[in-house]
Amino acid sequence: MKQLFFISLIFISLFFCSCNEEDKTAKEIGEISLALKVNRFDEEFAAATPESLSFLKNKYPYLFPEQYADSVWIAKLNDTIQIELNTEVKKAFPDFDFQKKELTTLFKHIKYYYPEFITPTVITLTSDVNYDNRVILTDSLLLIGLDNYLGENHKFYFGFQGYIAKVLDKKYLVSDVASEFCGTVIPPRKGRTFLDQMIYHGKTLYLKDKIMAFEPEELRITYTPEQLEWAKVNEEDIWRYFVDRDLLYSTDKQLQPRFLAPAPFSKFQLELDNESPGRIGRYIGWQIVRAFMENNEVSVEQMLNIPAEEILKKSNYKPRN
Repeated sequence: MKQLFFISLIFISLFFCSCNEEDKTAKEIGEISLALKVNRFDEEFAAATPESLSFLKNKYPYLFPEQYADSVWIAKLNDTIQIELNTEVKKAFPDFDFQKKELTTLFKHIKYYYPEFITPTVITLTSDVNYDNRVILTDSLLLIGLDNYLGENHKFYFGFQGYIAKVLDKKYLVSDVASEFCGTVIPPRKGRTFLDQMIYHGKTLYLKDKIMAFEPEELRITYTPEQLEWAKVNEEDIWRYFVDRDLLYSTDKQLQPRFLAPAPFSKFQLELDNESPGRIGRYIGWQIVRAFMENNEVSVEQMLNIPAEEILKKSNYKPRN
């Protein structure tokens, strides 16, 4: 009984130490000074005239490739589809205040872990619903195609596959920006095995744990709450499936579309397929990296450079349903 008491006491002490450390980190992040500049190019272009076009071209030269004559842009100003895009974006984003606040919080978190990070100027625009390039992050600019965030049931997305339309929602905007940032700091994947790919995505999601600590878990992986719950409940069975079929060190290219690429569901080739969310391999990679960080004294920066096989071996990953 006495031994149990001391074990409980140690657990409670560790819990409060962890909470105190998290509170300290949150306080330090909150104290970071950051002024985010947002330019609503979408609104400026919607209000432009042939006479004011030169002003916009001078202000945003990177949005007007030189090979296109002014006549192209003037035609676009009067194009009925472009006008409808402008109208629908204005309805969904009459202002950008909430998103600006969220992005400011994201960039403060990034600056905490990466002090050299230069806060980009945010440019909002329309992109003819180019959902494969919803956000583009450069050294100094963040371009956001707002017509890709109108909600999964928007008329512009009719005909899209459900799993694609589902992520075209403003609640995933910050997550998309976070993913773009992660792509700039995580070293390219060197190995070709399924494990290499899972751990690469796991590193991205773990880094998002840090820089998106203010958002729910499901938004970090762009799942619904129900999809994330399914992954948690079935985690042990998923892991056993991968291990029993010797998939971890396989270089079979079909494993990527089955378990890692965006898809309506993951393809176990079992009855449960339709219940599963896509990209389940990324979820497992996330949990392995989390286990590794819990069991090893290394920084996030160090972890990002550790090979996948070493991360798995030192993670002591043992999922339990």
